[in-house]
Amino acid sequence: MNNQKLQAGDNAPDFEFQTPWSPIQNMYEISGENPIVLVFLRYQGCPVCQMEMAFLKREIELFKQKDANVIVLLQSQTETVAAVTNSEDWPFLIACDPQGDIFRKYAVEPGGILKYLHPAGMISAIKSFGQGFRHGKFEGKETQLPAVFSINAEKVITYAYYGRHISDVPLPETIAANIE
Repeated sequence: MNNQKLQAGDNAPDFEFQTPWSPIQNMYEISGENPIVLVFLRYQGCPVCQMEMAFLKREIELFKQKDANVIVLLQSQTETVAAVTNSEDWPFLIACDPQGDIFRKYAVEPGGILKYLHPAGMISAIKSFGQGFRHGKFEGKETQLPAVFSINAEKVITYAYYGRHISDVPLPETIAANIE
């Protein structure tokens, strides 16, 4: 288990993953010579995570302009995601990591109850409900914190951000500005 947080300049750990609609893939292989962005969220049933995914989808052109591949990692089972959405709904890959192996590899840890109940997280939860997102199946660690990594073509991390509470995800513009 990796307790050391990764930072810009570190080599990006490679990993295998599965989407709900494809066989096992390798992160290094799918990125090829392009940069890659990893967005670690909680799980498919989380309304805040649904809202973050919708926001990424709306802003996907920011990533396409830099030829970046985007992977959203969830602690959901492939079956859970496949039951509520289709691959055509998303302009990025959704990687399912129900055991949290990739989360651990990138040192993306859960927070305590205070980080879970952080006022900004509560505001995001209310906002997500207001936008029509509803809670689904609980999966993974409820107090899981988010994280974002930009990785260049040489597989080196150029941007690492570890969230301080459950909804602490950088804006797509910030993420895209840190793609090299």
